[in-house]
Amino acid sequence: MSRSAKLPTEAELLAAGEDDYMSPGQLAFFRQRLLDEEAALRGAAEETTHHLQENAAEPDPNDRASAEEEHTLELRVRDRERKLLKKIDQALKRIDDGSYGWCEDTGEPIGIARLLARPTASLCLEAQERHEMKRRQFGG
Repeated sequence: MSRSAKLPTEAELLAAGEDDYMSPGQLAFFRQRLLDEEAALRGAAEETTHHLQENAAEPDPNDRASAEEEHTLELRVRDRERKLLKKIDQALKRIDDGSYGWCEDTGEPIGIARLLARPTASLCLEAQERHEMKRRQFGG
């Protein structure tokens, strides 16, 4: 679908019938949302790189400690974003292979509302809750 083609709105996605689930228009909407998020994350990563390169070491120990703490927090955020970029890439591959929008565990629809909230979701809500419960129980 070209950039000039009109993508459905969130409201149109939510109002669509079951027969429209993961239609070409819906897939194009989610592909664009994922690509936009990917571009924003990559832009933020570039800003962090420039910011870290710009800041010379502070002579004052307190200023240096504050700057190091800021850098640590920035790097932690960027690490989370790097993991999200990986999930975005996986979601784009699922769009390409036709499995996007379908739960990896159950094969059931993940649901438009959940995908709007978390476009990288690969599990329906019930399967996600089971995974989280197991993770809490078994610490993994």
